[in-house]
Amino acid sequence: MLHPPHQSVQVAAVPSQRAPARDQAGPWHTEAVCRRDEAGLFFAPSKEPTAARLAREEAAKRVCARCPVMVECREHALLQPEPYGVWGGLTAAERRVVLARRRRREMELGQAAQAGRIAAAG
Repeated sequence: MLHPPHQSVQVAAVPSQRAPARDQAGPWHTEAVCRRDEAGLFFAPSKEPTAARLAREEAAKRVCARCPVMVECREHALLQPEPYGVWGGLTAAERRVVLARRRRREMELGQAAQAGRIAAAG
């Protein structure tokens, strides 16, 4: 498993959704705001009470909200997929929802394309 930038470990760069200048300057995670914050903010300690978890996740999301590479971080976590922690402003549960929606959308688009091919052939 790859580690988040807030653990100060090098991770594989994800192709940037933004301007190509970032790719020339270095991997996206070098600009991550979370590199300067406490890693514990982004990952749950064992047996964390629900209220504490929600407060911690909201604090992590506030850090993500001001990050210039939030989109790249989120895409990294969705492509891996990262099973734990707050990445790109999303919790693990929120990322599972996004991934399920993407899969459903891809399936719907595939079915629509197939229906269109059948109608054109018929």
